[in-house]
Amino acid sequence: MQRYFLNADGVLNQHYQIIDKDDIHHIKNVMRQNLNDQFIVNFDNAVMVGKITEIADTITFHTIEQLDIQTELPVQVTIASGLLKNDKYEWMIQKATELGASKFIPFISDRTIIKVDDKKMHKKIERFEKIVKEAAEQSYRQVIPNIEFVKNSKALVEKIQSFDHVFIAYEEVAKSGETKSFVNALNSVEQGQSICIIFGPEGGLSEQEVAMFGGQTIGLGPRILRAETAPLYALSAMSYQLELK
Repeated sequence: MQRYFLNADGVLNQHYQIIDKDDIHHIKNVMRQNLNDQFIVNFDNAVMVGKITEIADTITFHTIEQLDIQTELPVQVTIASGLLKNDKYEWMIQKATELGASKFIPFISDRTIIKVDDKKMHKKIERFEKIVKEAAEQSYRQVIPNIEFVKNSKALVEKIQSFDHVFIAYEEVAKSGETKSFVNALNSVEQGQSICIIFGPEGGLSEQEVAMFGGQTIGLGPRILRAETAPLYALSAMSYQLELK
């Protein structure tokens, strides 16, 4: 059953409207739904089944059932990653959303290749938000990951102070042959905590950045991963450690 997000608290046996143009187009023209068809709605406080009661410029639906489901990771994982060239960052956030990331912090690292100004970055963020929303709907997420751009590594340092854990994916750890740092780091994580994992762009993080961030450096296995692959590896490992074992 198709899933949509509505920024409101849901109550059973009440009527609501979907006003988002992309969602309306998807319901009408992609899914070709009709009166009395059903879909799942992620409200701010609950997940419910809605039955369509009117199709016009907006979609009106009636909540008929509350669902008791849990599709989120037991911890809140933020991926702070240096911006990547071409469409690699878009691909990464799409897949990372499917794997359970709760927030993305793109930043300009010392070794970031691409150049962006404020106007271009605003448009990029709008596109990123659309990508993660669609990925969250497709993967039956209960929340849409937030995206917050920071201009440089120094600004990122301020953002990471509030996390329970900060891990830095550093390729020099992997090159040294160390394979237990990530496992050991995850063993210290408790359910409900917030984690920020920092990844570099193409070329990785500089030594100065690693020292500046001050978190725990981790390796992601014996192989050196591409910048767009490393966050997905980390999220998969966390899912296994925290959800599947």
